[in-house]
Amino acid sequence: MGRLGTLTALYVTQYLGIGFITVGLTAILRDGGTSLDTLALLQVVGLIWPVKFLWAPLLDRYGSRRRGHYRSWLLVLQAALVLTLLALLPFSRLADQLGPVIAVCAVFVFFSATQDIAVDAVAVRLLAASERGTGNGIQVAASYLGNLLGGGVCVLVYDRFGWAAAVGLLAALTAIGLLVVWRFREPERTDRIVRIGGAYRALVSVFGQPGCRWWTFGVVPLVYVGAGMAYALVTPALVDAGWSLGRIGVVTGVVTSVPAIAAGLIAGLGIGRLGRAGVLVAGGVTLGLSTVALLPLMNGRAPLGGTVAALCFFLAAYTIANVVLYTVNMDYSRPGSGGTDFTVLSSFGLVCSFVAASLGLAAADRFGYPAVALASLVLVAAGVAVGVTHQRRFPPSGPTIRAAHPQTDLLVS
Repeated sequence: MGRLGTLTALYVTQYLGIGFITVGLTAILRDGGTSLDTLALLQVVGLIWPVKFLWAPLLDRYGSRRRGHYRSWLLVLQAALVLTLLALLPFSRLADQLGPVIAVCAVFVFFSATQDIAVDAVAVRLLAASERGTGNGIQVAASYLGNLLGGGVCVLVYDRFGWAAAVGLLAALTAIGLLVVWRFREPERTDRIVRIGGAYRALVSVFGQPGCRWWTFGVVPLVYVGAGMAYALVTPALVDAGWSLGRIGVVTGVVTSVPAIAAGLIAGLGIGRLGRAGVLVAGGVTLGLSTVALLPLMNGRAPLGGTVAALCFFLAAYTIANVVLYTVNMDYSRPGSGGTDFTVLSSFGLVCSFVAASLGLAAADRFGYPAVALASLVLVAAGVAVGVTHQRRFPPSGPTIRAAHPQTDLLVS
């Protein structure tokens, strides 16, 4: 299996359980009568992902020379993902055992977030500048495919065959990643960090690269907050328009994932041809058009066909923009501290998304859905303009290894 195939398998299996927990398990529990307030506790475990930068330097600092620096982490973490899913098997009476179920899910999310650090670090080291678009297109598309399988297919299996069959399928699919890691041969690392302090300094030193602060604190917030504000309005607007929770779950969790997967792959390939700025413009224009297409929903009119088409269009556009943001984050991720760099840059984007959801809902309560949707257009347009200017001034670098830390913190063999 080639490099891109290895990354695809690891990213997909990483998101299988996440999709099952955030979408599938939520639907199963709701169907069993669990209150929305209680279900909110299940969503809280997702907050582990934005803070994973706190332990990312540990993965950059420690690792086995003999088994491969990041491969040694992945062997343990991928096995831990499978075992944690199997730990859910005894809890067939979910409503009566919700506390232990949420605890196991929190452990799984922790292992999944940590596995993501290691996979991202491998991607940083393996992919040349010309391959990063494709690699990050795969990463974003894999997240939707994992959600589709974990949040959709496994729920159908549960409905037909029961809890044990659904969890068993989930564990079996996740175990494919373990086989992939076992066969993976990681290139020898020659820039090992010898001090943990040096690894943690990467959390700050990453922003010292030319243009990194401009990108991270300028482009990323504008695009993520703009698009995130509009996306946060979708579910409440659908509820207000009279859609059932079941229909909302199927459309937003399953149906819209298919075009998003295709959009992620196409955007990744497009970066190789059009460049980061070109695909960012395409994503911004598509986001603008798709947000306009959502205005009937924001005004309370939600016919099934037109609304589904608009939602698919919007999520595909959001995916295109996301691929570009991830790709430039990888441009700024140094091979010596790839896990830390990519994690801290991406975590800031996640924080922006959480903030966007809160801002969007609060603003909608005061000004209405259409006003917030139009404001999101302005923010995205500004983000695209700033992003294009950034790329003209700071084009992506080649696959040279930039020093992650002062020379005293590195051991170069």
